[in-house]
Amino acid sequence: MSALLEVDGVEKAFGGLRALDGATFMVEEGTIAGLIGPNGSGKTTLFNVMTGYERADAGEIRFRGSSIAAAGPDRVFAAGIGRTFQLTRIFARMTVLENMLVATKRHEGWLRSVFRAAGSARERERAFDLLDFVGIAGLSGVPAGNLSYGQRKLLELAYVLVADPAVILLDEPAGGVNPSLINHIVDRLRDVNRAGKTLLVVEHDMQFVMDLCSRITVLDQGRVVTTGSPAEVRTDPAVLDAYLGGADDEAEAMEA
Repeated sequence: MSALLEVDGVEKAFGGLRALDGATFMVEEGTIAGLIGPNGSGKTTLFNVMTGYERADAGEIRFRGSSIAAAGPDRVFAAGIGRTFQLTRIFARMTVLENMLVATKRHEGWLRSVFRAAGSARERERAFDLLDFVGIAGLSGVPAGNLSYGQRKLLELAYVLVADPAVILLDEPAGGVNPSLINHIVDRLRDVNRAGKTLLVVEHDMQFVMDLCSRITVLDQGRVVTTGSPAEVRTDPAVLDAYLGGADDEAEAMEA
């Protein structure tokens, strides 16, 4: 497999706080990769830099071998990189279907797409198909603000899939989700991967990451501690020290 997405020596500081300190790793095409680390380790900042919401102070980001370090969010998205957010970004007063139809017109710009959410018959069919895929087609006429948090996560996933990206960055897809929906989300993400999409997942739910991802990168204080298989990460002393503080009870939780 070849590297689809590469992060090379990326640095980012906010005032005197160094959020990223030479972060380096790669995501291989066709895989489900994980990015974990303690609170404040720089995971969301790294996602923001990779998707153009923040500009790196130094380092390089490459997608399919080409630099995207200076690209804004629209260019990154157009290149084939989709992204969800830790706190879901939906149009709460619009229906679930209207949210999807906005997504079909993102190439027109956000504001214009909101006012043209009616959609063609083909766009509506694709929107329904994706809602059906994630399991919320029956809620298509419901205001998005009325959805449970887990259902909002599913809507956001469907929203990103509209653009048919090559790689999707998922920021805490299981965070705040009812346990009954987590297995459903895992199944959908595996289906997305089997359909040819590459996934990079940030998540605090260790069991979620260990079960879903074939390779995991551990970030601590803006630096990559290690990258390896779930089995390797579970037992790496540097990971247990950096991520779990060496606590026996937390180490046991990582192996649960």
